[in-house]
Amino acid sequence: MGSSRGYIIPVGGAEEKIGDVEILRRFATICGGGDCRIAIIPTASELSDTGHRYEALFRELGAAQARFLPIHEREDAERQELLDILDESDGVFLTGGNQLRLSTMIGGTSMAKALRRRNSEGVHIAGTSAGAAFLCEHMIAFGREGASPRARIVTLAPGLGLTNRVIIDQHFRQRDRLGRLLTALSYNPFAVGIGLDENTAAFIGPDETLEVVGGGALTIVDPSELEFSSMARVRKNDPVCLIGLRLHILDHGATFNLMTRVAAPAPVIAKRA
Repeated sequence: MGSSRGYIIPVGGAEEKIGDVEILRRFATICGGGDCRIAIIPTASELSDTGHRYEALFRELGAAQARFLPIHEREDAERQELLDILDESDGVFLTGGNQLRLSTMIGGTSMAKALRRRNSEGVHIAGTSAGAAFLCEHMIAFGREGASPRARIVTLAPGLGLTNRVIIDQHFRQRDRLGRLLTALSYNPFAVGIGLDENTAAFIGPDETLEVVGGGALTIVDPSELEFSSMARVRKNDPVCLIGLRLHILDHGATFNLMTRVAAPAPVIAKRA
């Protein structure tokens, strides 16, 4: 691995697993294609077959090795044999489910430290649905749906901490989650909000440029020019006034630089048929 960090890849959930598996194929390709070794962390899911299913998917995509790490309790995240698998992997994939299972079982453990270290060493880390929410420093643990920001409708919890530049929400358009992402950003408008539709991913490279991959849209909420927020004075469930937000809706191939806050459409040749 090189000296630059690996990709950070949140996926909005419900990514294609049959037919046009573009997101999973892109992930496997950047991990090394036929030579890659992928570790799968299915901890967020309560389904017993989740790890085996993703093992089969990545092997079908040509990965040399795909192994899931059975982390069911916090003590599992300290097991040396699982940490050794992580140290030998080119990519890590966190499945969907409940993001609080990830934060409560992995947060603060040797596994969490190893994931941050391996990403800094060049290993690519992806997460879908709950796995996507967990990737960043400030994680949306749960919240109410709806289009408008309202006071206290969102609870944040510490995530894995691969980046502090973004707050991620998933199943975005399908579950009407604009209001809760705006509310999360209004607590502290430092980060960029990323709302991921299903079957849509953000491939965040080491240069902090995000590229959209998949069949849905990616919503960017940029609060860097926020002029006013009423969050500090409203009561629970009251609407929040936010003035000066910038909004981008990006499709496949479009980019957004998290440092410069500049969005760009996809080149014509990159457009989907």
